[in-house]
Amino acid sequence: MVKGHLIFGLDVGTHSIKALVVLKKPQEKDLEIISQAEIKNIGMRKGVVINSNEVSEKIIEAVSICKQGLDRKIGSVITSINGSHLLFLPGKGLVSVSRADQKISEADIERAFQASRSGVSLSANQEILEVFPQEFIIDGQLGIKDVEGLRGIRLEVKTLCLVAFSLYLKNLSDSVLGADLEIEHILPSVIASSQSVLDQEEKESGVALIEIGAGTTSLAVFEEGNLVDAMVFPIGSNNITNDIAIILKTEIEEAENIKKSFTGFSLKESRKTISKIIEARTKEIFNEVNKELKRAGKTKLPAGIVLTGGGANLSKIVDFAKKELKLHCRLGLPKGFSPEINDPSWSTVCGLVLDGAKTFEGEDNLLFSGKGIFRKIKSIFQIFNP
Repeated sequence: MVKGHLIFGLDVGTHSIKALVVLKKPQEKDLEIISQAEIKNIGMRKGVVINSNEVSEKIIEAVSICKQGLDRKIGSVITSINGSHLLFLPGKGLVSVSRADQKISEADIERAFQASRSGVSLSANQEILEVFPQEFIIDGQLGIKDVEGLRGIRLEVKTLCLVAFSLYLKNLSDSVLGADLEIEHILPSVIASSQSVLDQEEKESGVALIEIGAGTTSLAVFEEGNLVDAMVFPIGSNNITNDIAIILKTEIEEAENIKKSFTGFSLKESRKTISKIIEARTKEIFNEVNKELKRAGKTKLPAGIVLTGGGANLSKIVDFAKKELKLHCRLGLPKGFSPEINDPSWSTVCGLVLDGAKTFEGEDNLLFSGKGIFRKIKSIFQIFNP
């Protein structure tokens, strides 16, 4: 038996479910792909689970494919969550350092994170799923990344708190648990994708990741290594498919094929019509992204835009993004796998297993700095008890 850790990622998407099993070998950087599966999904609408039973059945199909030939049991999964119900709200926590020698302890950091959560206003149907640290402040000194062991009297933390609609969160959980799987971690799709397609240098310089899925488009902005803004829009590449089906009076499946390859319509006028449909919807997507970048004051990003997700496979979309957003743009493909995966639609599930691999590396999460703070806080705030 080959030594290493098996990691299982499950991307529950509107159009399809992607499952990926990788092997993390000691002393090897790239993750070895053991098995993968993609199953057309049902029971989803714009990134959220509407029918848990239907989604569970599709998850079971994907898992059964991945399990073929495995000599080990898949214990738990890291899964994605999506949908415009997800909100990223600013939080701020302030605590007094507890130790007599004024050294900041892990317990102080945990209390600061708890305080940042408590200050976020939630409705009765919302809950905080995750807390993303941005910076620590010690006695008024700003911009500190790693605070454990430093001396101070007052410790503050600024965060982005991921807020989810409780019903949709429960539906996702029920879907995964209904497939006889345990949930190790739930990560927003765009945050997972950022781990597989963005370089740390891009995150430091300032970059926006745009993930175009079937039912949604997600945005995540990074500066100085931190997540500074994120949003999910209820529009995706399915809107393009539906427009093509309506205007060309064809079936949805045929419209999807036309969107992807422009095949089936060789006449010049038909191709021109399809091009206009795709351009109109794509422009609508980038207009929404541009409005959010302007609202957040992030229209000038040195590392520009990175496009990923299934919608990033559309012809000439990188050039169109450059034109509409007036920033440098590139296609984001997953990195760190053997063999390579050259399809942006797999970015999320690749990011999920990369996130899981860091548990075995003993390394800091690439989203943040600090001695494992992200992992510690994650375990404290775990909300699911399968």
